[in-house]
Amino acid sequence: MKCCVRAEDMKTTLLSLRWRVPALCLLLACAAECQLPTTIAPLTSTPDANCTSVDTTECGACSPGTHSKNDTESCFCCLSGFCVNLLDCMPCTSGFYQPQGRQVTCLPCPHGLYTNTTGSVICQSCQPGYFTNKTASVSCMPCEKGRFASEQNAFQCEPCPKDTFCNTTSCAHCTICPGGLESLEVGSVECTLCRPGMYKGPGDDRCKYCRDGYYQVNWGGERCEECPIDHYCPTPDINPITCPEDAFCPGGSVEPSYCMETFLRKDGVSCRLAPFTIVILVVCSVVIVLGVIYIVRKQKQMSRRKRFIGFSPKSPLLHSNRSSSSIYGIAYDAEPMYAGW
Repeated sequence: MKCCVRAEDMKTTLLSLRWRVPALCLLLACAAECQLPTTIAPLTSTPDANCTSVDTTECGACSPGTHSKNDTESCFCCLSGFCVNLLDCMPCTSGFYQPQGRQVTCLPCPHGLYTNTTGSVICQSCQPGYFTNKTASVSCMPCEKGRFASEQNAFQCEPCPKDTFCNTTSCAHCTICPGGLESLEVGSVECTLCRPGMYKGPGDDRCKYCRDGYYQVNWGGERCEECPIDHYCPTPDINPITCPEDAFCPGGSVEPSYCMETFLRKDGVSCRLAPFTIVILVVCSVVIVLGVIYIVRKQKQMSRRKRFIGFSPKSPLLHSNRSSSSIYGIAYDAEPMYAGW
């Protein structure tokens, strides 16, 4: 006879046997043999369509991924989101999922994914601004201040780059510092104001110093102003200084410009000649003109003399029209000679 029988047949047999001890012991041994534990070896996944009820005529353990019901003789498949236990299909706990049926284990949600429900078929993505850096997560954590996560399924948050900031948690992106403010370090929570003498306009990545002749005296300035006329700006972080009375200061002056008191005088934004300088220049001009006239007249007089008076080619001191004669045998118009006495 078969060792294992159904529970209903065993009950009927026990009632009919009554006090027949040998037969009763045999049935109890068969029942003990049916309840022996069976080791379940893990199997690869198979589609749900291939999982059907199995008709059994003998006692036996259900195959991995299936389970039995006490009121039937068949084994049934575990659905997606469940895994098999020795007695029944159990739903996957929070942080785990199972996309296929007839599985003996559930899978942990990977980095950047989570599930906070039981019996999950899939894991949910962490939204931008959130992350999870461990497996089997039941929730995502928000990014800290100064950090951001711009995409889904993030497993970490990145620090905000320079000239950007994030002053709240769960930032999906960092904000660019507005005009007049800057952030020189990564992971900034807030921007700092530009100091006096510096500015930061649209498109600038950091605060810059004002150019020479410009000034900016406020914190968080977006531009510098040119030093006005009749003022000078030695440094860009102070207000313009009034130009002295004896100096002139054009627009954008770094320091006052002075005129030479003796020869020049201030005239608006420039210098003009002093009266004394004008007199000197006039006198010098007259002297020069008179000198030129004198030289020209002298040259003309010399030219006239040359035309009326001839000169010998040998000696220009002797008149060329004198007649030659001799005294003591020597021509008197001859050149004088040294006689030695």
